[in-house]
Amino acid sequence: MDYNNLQNISSNYYKKLLKYYGRPITPLKYENMEQLAIAVILSAQCTDKMVNKITPVLFSKYKNLFELARAPVKNIEKLIYSSGFYKTKAANIKKLANILIQKYNSKLPDNFEILISLPGIGRKTANVIMSSGFKKITGIVVDTHVKRLSNRLGFTSKQDPFQIEKDLMNIWPKYIWYELSLLLIFHGRKYCKSQNPNCDACFLNDTCFYKNNNQFI
Repeated sequence: MDYNNLQNISSNYYKKLLKYYGRPITPLKYENMEQLAIAVILSAQCTDKMVNKITPVLFSKYKNLFELARAPVKNIEKLIYSSGFYKTKAANIKKLANILIQKYNSKLPDNFEILISLPGIGRKTANVIMSSGFKKITGIVVDTHVKRLSNRLGFTSKQDPFQIEKDLMNIWPKYIWYELSLLLIFHGRKYCKSQNPNCDACFLNDTCFYKNNNQFI
């Protein structure tokens, strides 16, 4: 892989995406780091729009970690049902509340390694929390959109999210990692969709690897 060439191409992509979408921020709504963690847990296989409908109701019913820790898991399930995988998410939210109370003085740690050890928080989730919440760049968020676009634009041929993340980190400078993932997510939602990508309207199509090779993955 010619990283020098990819870095030049990626710089142009970044400038085009930034010009079109502007400086991106996470669409998730939250008032503190603990709420952000819960929102990100809910966002797995769920749209940000739906999460933003669920969390106000959830946080209105359970105003702090202590109330969440004491809540019957069935009650949490009912409030987050629309997020999908609600049983697992409800169990993880309750476990997370208890752990934060018992071990971390009811505060979410700003430590990547600790975060990935907590219920419902994996590498992708931890990267979101660290970058969006704590303003610390620890990696690149690789969700389904970032994975798809990274392959289609020719930045990686890998399928494993961690391997994709490593390839992207080798190409893109660290100071744009946070914006990069959000810009790719926004572009994946609007143009480069999984099914029937709107290539004719896409402003990246002139140098898109898969568009010009008539391959879509």
